[in-house]
Amino acid sequence: DWFYASAADRTAQVRTPITDGAATKPWVFRYKDLRAWWSNAHYDRPGGVESGAPTAWAPQSKPIWFTELGCPAIDRGTNQPNVFFDPKSSESFTPHFSRGWRDDAIQRAYLEATYLWWGEAANNPLSSVYGGRMVHVPECAAWTWDARPYPFFPALTDVWTDGANWRLGHWLTGRLGAVSLAALVRHLCRRAGLPEDRIDVTGLWGAVEGYAITALESPRASITTLARHFGFDAVETEGVIRFIMRGRASVTTLAPDDLVAAREGDVLELTRGQETELPQALKWQVARADEDYDAALVEARRITVDTTRIASESFPMAVPPEEAERRCRRALMEAWVGRESAVFRLPPSRLALDPADVVSFAHDGRAVPLRLVSVADADARGVEAVRQDREAYDLPPGAPRPSALSQAVAFGAPEAVLLDLPQLTEDQPAHRPFAAAHAVPWPGEIAVFRSPSTDSFDLLTSFGTRARIGTLVSDFYAGPTSRFDLGNALVLDLLTGTLESVTDLTLFGGANALAIESAPGVWEIVQAGEVELIAPSRYRLIRLLRGQRGTEGAMGNPTLAGARVVVLDDSLASLPIAEADLGIPWNWRIGPASRPVSDETYVAQAFTPEGIGLRPFSVAHVEQPWRKPHMPGDLTIRWTRRSRVLAADSWSGLEVPLAEELEAYEVEILNGPAVKRVLSTNTTSAVYTAAHQTADWGAPLAPGDTLDIRIYQLSALVGRGAPKTVTLTF
Repeated sequence: DWFYASAADRTAQVRTPITDGAATKPWVFRYKDLRAWWSNAHYDRPGGVESGAPTAWAPQSKPIWFTELGCPAIDRGTNQPNVFFDPKSSESFTPHFSRGWRDDAIQRAYLEATYLWWGEAANNPLSSVYGGRMVHVPECAAWTWDARPYPFFPALTDVWTDGANWRLGHWLTGRLGAVSLAALVRHLCRRAGLPEDRIDVTGLWGAVEGYAITALESPRASITTLARHFGFDAVETEGVIRFIMRGRASVTTLAPDDLVAAREGDVLELTRGQETELPQALKWQVARADEDYDAALVEARRITVDTTRIASESFPMAVPPEEAERRCRRALMEAWVGRESAVFRLPPSRLALDPADVVSFAHDGRAVPLRLVSVADADARGVEAVRQDREAYDLPPGAPRPSALSQAVAFGAPEAVLLDLPQLTEDQPAHRPFAAAHAVPWPGEIAVFRSPSTDSFDLLTSFGTRARIGTLVSDFYAGPTSRFDLGNALVLDLLTGTLESVTDLTLFGGANALAIESAPGVWEIVQAGEVELIAPSRYRLIRLLRGQRGTEGAMGNPTLAGARVVVLDDSLASLPIAEADLGIPWNWRIGPASRPVSDETYVAQAFTPEGIGLRPFSVAHVEQPWRKPHMPGDLTIRWTRRSRVLAADSWSGLEVPLAEELEAYEVEILNGPAVKRVLSTNTTSAVYTAAHQTADWGAPLAPGDTLDIRIYQLSALVGRGAPKTVTLTF
């Protein structure tokens, strides 16, 4: 961090450098620079009230806060902790000598070193003025923690365009929860009972995002798994167990003359393993912390070898796949390079050599690097060693793998509609109502619960298809039935989905059917032959068939704008209720099946199924009683029966099916809204006798009179069917 050296500098926003002799440095403090600055230099602490004139400097008067303390997660990031790699920026840089590889461990090591250093009292002088330390460690802020949720940031680059910068950036999000390999190994050693002074993990490097001990095992077994993955050895020397990464430089050079001859055999045994005993490929399975710890596979393979063996191994740890791939390649190269082994003896003068040390052995005119595997001390030091290639321990990581996240979806309450409609298909029981729902995003499955009270809801059914639901844009007026309505236009907005024009033949087959709610719970079924898209999600429908499936009585005049419209297709769910449930005022709750019925995403509705599909259609072709002047007397009212069954549309039958247990009708004689008399009959005609006429009106009906009547066909299950109201003229 840098501070303003004076009030003038603060006003001018000048970053004044620190000078050390003839050299000029940016504001990246060394320890001696910082102590000198704290003791002698002038700076103003932010947050105070600016004085009109500079005040005299009081050494040790104010603590120092690091407000941006961090290091990029990039190879050798500590060489320049203040640079940032961003290909989109003109100020994109990698640290000095960095190879541009991702390295989470260097970021953690930087923070640990900084906080541990200033946390020591010997490194952080105490002020004699305010009684606090020079660097106020509790207020030092690490750069940077992002409020966006990990792992969705950085994975969702379509939401946050800077997500690609996270990989090599300063972000602690998604990394701060990791533990250094050294700390993990130290912890496992402490669990085994080793005292702290017997453990040396300073030679370890790396970070672990998660490690699972899935069975009863010794700490040694757990450490062995880590050693296999990261490539390190454990060595006991001078009473201390030291953990050392492989790939170190040679500590000495040996020649044949430095070896001790055995009593029997050669002074040096060199062995080269057969290729067929080595793997052609290694396959490792690890876990990904950014994919909810799902498994990830990495692979290393050699091409030009005479073996086809494939070795697989599973590691119970979470590491980035690119790091796991690098270590997998290292392990494969280590196996192939290490097939050359050596056995020899050293004199006691070589007592300083320990297992895991690397020596350079001069053999056949070349220097062979050998890593000591074991040392047995007797009259001479018996040594077993394997060949080592340092380049195998400094490989680049694999290619980055974007995480495949299952994004959390927030569901809202659906738009739910319960419809009591006539029977639409033969495979659907006629008494069952329908449910339709729409939601964005679609939850996948919608559950329908019901209860006769306000609690104890039982699951009735579920369905998984989103319905096409919309609203009327303008008023929709009444029109003719049994022929095309060419005068009205139906204009509606659909929430989702599309509509298209159809031929008359397709239309007569039931296509483009819509239910329009002309009044609460009252639905007219309309079909449209021609459809025009006039705006986004807005359609104009003409060439209409009105009052389909016996719903001409539901026609509004007009049906007001804003009324709900539901497209009748396979997305509607038939509710599996019994006929005994008809007429009961049920309470319903409809919402995402993945949520409990008490969740706020459920919508509550009161709905009483009436069994409209069982209701007889209204009668047709009510005849005017007299076509010519006639003497008053008995009046015979005649009509034609209609049928609600779908097979009634056939033109080949002599008469439409009855569909009821018995044929029965009621004819109401009306006086305005009042009913004067009800005539019952079992045929498609009823006689209104002269005596009845005299009783109702004072005299038989004569030419010039009119009579309002209402005719019902009766059902044994639901009673009266749809009414037919007619005015008879005499």
